[in-house]
Amino acid sequence: MIQKKVCMLGGFAVGKTSLVSRFVHSIFSDKYLTTVGVKIDKKPMAVDGQDVTLMLWDLYGQDDFQSIQDSHLRGTAGYLLVVDGTRPATLDTAHGLQQRVARIVGTMPFVIVLNKADLTTEWRVDDGTVVASFAGHAGVIRTSAKTGDGVEEAFEALTRAMLAR
Repeated sequence: MIQKKVCMLGGFAVGKTSLVSRFVHSIFSDKYLTTVGVKIDKKPMAVDGQDVTLMLWDLYGQDDFQSIQDSHLRGTAGYLLVVDGTRPATLDTAHGLQQRVARIVGTMPFVIVLNKADLTTEWRVDDGTVVASFAGHAGVIRTSAKTGDGVEEAFEALTRAMLAR
């Protein structure tokens, strides 16, 4: 069985913990709990006939991306870069995080996750702008941790990109 370390990166309150909870436990809670430090979960899955266990590192969300510990990123095989589709400022945070990861651990697979797709009337992020503004991503996927839409697809896309590397 192959194990891959995956980091969940994004600004404050973009839904990283909710995405992990939906993916690993198939649950969603409206109660907001701030992640302090790192929360680690694991999820076995099969992608294209390959058994993989994802070690999911849910890093605390910071809009000041400089505060993420370099040591948390070491050993990472790929990451989900989470943006809150209702808050355009989280896109700037995502850009900073992506650049920081590249400086610390180099180029690796990542998927951009536009979360909170269930809040269509509050949507403020242009998908086309996101696609064009990030180089080297393995996909841009709209998700909703609340409904589960796109969550499995995001993790599968990242896993495929990690296995292809």
